[in-house]
Order: sequence, then structure tokens, then C-alpha cells
Amino acid sequence: MFLTTDEADAIDAQVARVESRTGVQIVTAVVGKSDTYVELPWKAFTLGASLAAFGVVAADTWRPEWVTASTALLHVVTILGVAGTCALLAVFVPAFGRLFLRTTRRDLEVRHYAQSLFLTRELFSTRKRTGVLVLVSLFERRVEILPDTGLHDRVSEADWRAVVSRMTPLLRDARPFHALQEGLGVIETLLVAKGLRTAGAGAGGPGSNDLPDRPIEEPGA
Repeated sequence: MFLTTDEADAIDAQVARVESRTGVQIVTAVVGKSDTYVELPWKAFTLGASLAAFGVVAADTWRPEWVTASTALLHVVTILGVAGTCALLAVFVPAFGRLFLRTTRRDLEVRHYAQSLFLTRELFSTRKRTGVLVLVSLFERRVEILPDTGLHDRVSEADWRAVVSRMTPLLRDARPFHALQEGLGVIETLLVAKGLRTAGAGAGGPGSNDLPDRPIEEPGA
């Protein structure tokens, strides 16, 4: 969907390697959009209508001789046409739609999506509660990392934020695969530095693998 077969295979192998070295179970996910953001087209429509209205009023003031019996209809068509075009751009052109998305709403929706995915996929089911979800949301260009309770005393929020900061520039360049690769590499180094090492293959000991290694891919909201 978002990753090629080769890319998904590479992430699968990298996750398995990190898990075998650290004993921490990692699940990666790539989603298209964390919310529908129904307000974005309306915001774009309002902006387009306002700019178009300003433009036609300015034109009438500058060249009053242009005003005729059909001017009002022309104004309505112009204003609605520009407003409708802006609304469509907000729907179909992500970069334009993001202009109307508040940062606080973006961050909240991505976190809520990650929390929902963590629960619905039962990522809390590892034997030592050491699962980690690494979610990439493409529309928002946002990374969210959710660790389970078994890691709260070992890895700080600041540590996870450092991982996110390494991934985000790659995601902004529309490179989700490379963002996940970078994140997994940083997570492996971080976990080993925190003393999370194991001779086994998973959180439950040798040979265990409580969570799937292959990336989850969803269209999102």
C-alpha cells in the first residue's frame, strides 16, 4: 500500500534483528491519515471566498465602468468558483490541506490513532509488557512512538522524542521506509545503551515472538 514488498521485507528483517538483540517487541505501522479532518475543506472554502470577494470588490472600485447588469452574477460565480477550487485542493492536495490544520489537532489525532491501534492490535500482550509501537502518519507527516508499561522505567519520554526527531525529516521528504529504517536503528542503539539485551529472540525468552514483525499498513481515517 505505502511500502513496496522489498521495503516491507527489509523492515520485517530489521525488526526481527532488534527484537533478537534487545528482547523488546516492536511493531511498525504506516497509515495514510489519522483523521478525516472534515473542517479543512470548509476552512479552505472560506479563505477562497474571502479572497475572491476582496478581489472582485477591488476590481469594481478600480474600474467602475466594468459594472453592468450582469456583474452581480459574475461576482457570485467567481467567488463560488474560487472557493470551491480551494476546497477541492484541500481534499486532494495534502500539502495545501495541511495549511489549514492546527498543530495541536494534528498531534492529538495522530496520538489517538496510535493509542487505538495499540489496543485493537493487542500490542500490550507481550509477556513482559515490553512492546513498542512506531507509527508513521503520512498526511500529518508525524511520528508517534508508544511504549508499553514495561519500558516506562527504562526509557524516558525524552529518549523517545530523540528517536522521533531523527525520523521526522525523512518523513517530511515523503520517505516513510527510510524514516522507519532510521528509527529502528536509533531504537536498537538506545535500547542496548539502556541495558536491554538478551540472548533470546524475543521478550519472552528464546524463540518467542509475541507480535508480528511485518509493518502494518492502513489507509487510516
